[in-house]
Amino acid sequence: MNVSGLVWAATLIALTAVLLVDLFIIGRRPHEPSVRESSLWVAFYVGLALLFGVGLWLTAGGSVAGQFYTGWLTEYSLSVDNLFVFMIIMARFAVPRQYQQKVLLVGIVLALVMRGGFIAAGAALISQFSWVFYIFGAFLVYTAVNLARQGDSAEDEFQENVLIRWSRRALPISQGYDGARLTARKDDRRMFTPMLIVMIAIGTTDLIFALDSIPAIFGITHEPYLVFTANVFALMGLRQLYFLLGGLLNRLIYLSYGLAVVLGFIGVKLILEALADNNLFFLNGGEPVGWAPHIPIWLSLLVIVATLAVATVVSLVKSARDRRRDLARVGG
Repeated sequence: MNVSGLVWAATLIALTAVLLVDLFIIGRRPHEPSVRESSLWVAFYVGLALLFGVGLWLTAGGSVAGQFYTGWLTEYSLSVDNLFVFMIIMARFAVPRQYQQKVLLVGIVLALVMRGGFIAAGAALISQFSWVFYIFGAFLVYTAVNLARQGDSAEDEFQENVLIRWSRRALPISQGYDGARLTARKDDRRMFTPMLIVMIAIGTTDLIFALDSIPAIFGITHEPYLVFTANVFALMGLRQLYFLLGGLLNRLIYLSYGLAVVLGFIGVKLILEALADNNLFFLNGGEPVGWAPHIPIWLSLLVIVATLAVATVVSLVKSARDRRRDLARVGG
C-alpha cells in the first residue's frame, strides 16, 4: 500500500472525532450502561470496522481488505482476553460501576497512543531487518505455550507494574473517590484520586498485552496503516464489550487455549515466511528456503475464526454442564 499523508490525516481526524464524541457522552452522564445500550454501541463499532473494510476493498482491493479483517479479528479476540484483567483491576481498586466507563475509555485512549509508538517502532524494524520476523515468530510461539499452560488463571495476570507503584509513592493520592474526577481538594490540599491510578493501570496493562498483539498482527500484514487501524477499531469497542459480556467472561473458560492456538499459528506463520524470504548468511547459505510456504490470508482468517468459534462453543457447553451439576448438588 502507498498511503498518503492526507489519508493518514483524514483517518486520524475521523477516529479522534469518534472518540471525542464517545468521551463527551460519558462525561455528560456517567452511568452503568444497560445490555441494550452496550449492544448498540458494540454493533456500531463493529459496523464501523466492517464498513472501513468495505472501503478498503473498493479502493485497494480484496487482499488488503482481507488483511484488515483478519488483523482486526485477531486484535479484537486478543483484546477480549484483556477484559478479564480489566475486571480484576476494577475490583481491586473498587471502582464504582457508574464511573468504570470513563476509566476504560481514558485507559484505552492512553493505550492507543502507546500502541502507536509500538507500531511505528515495529514497522521501522521490519523495513530495515527482515530477520525480525524470526524473533516475532519465536516470541509468539513462546507466548502461546505459556498461555496454554496458564489456562484460565486470569487472577494471576495482573501485577502492579513499576509505573503504578511509583505513582502511589510519588503522587499525593486521596483515600477515596470523588465521582469520576482525577483530583480532589482534601484539607485545603489538592490531591489526585485513586481514579488516576486506575487509569494508569488500565493503560499500562494494555500496553503489556500489546507485546503479544502487535507482533501477531505484523504476522498478518506488514502495512503500518492496516496494523494501526485494526488496533484502533479493536480497542474502540472494547469499553462497551466489557459491559455487554459481563458475567459471560467467566464462562469463556477455554478462551485462553483458543488464543494460544491463534498466537501459535501466527508465530509459525511468521517463521515460515521468514524462512521463505531468508537472507541470514548462516541459514541455507543466505538463500530463501524453498520448502517454506507463504500461508495465504484466507487460510489465516479461516483458522482464526474456526479456532475462536470452537473455543467459545466448548467453553459455553462446559460452563452450562458445570452449572447444571452445581444446581443438582444444591437440590440434592
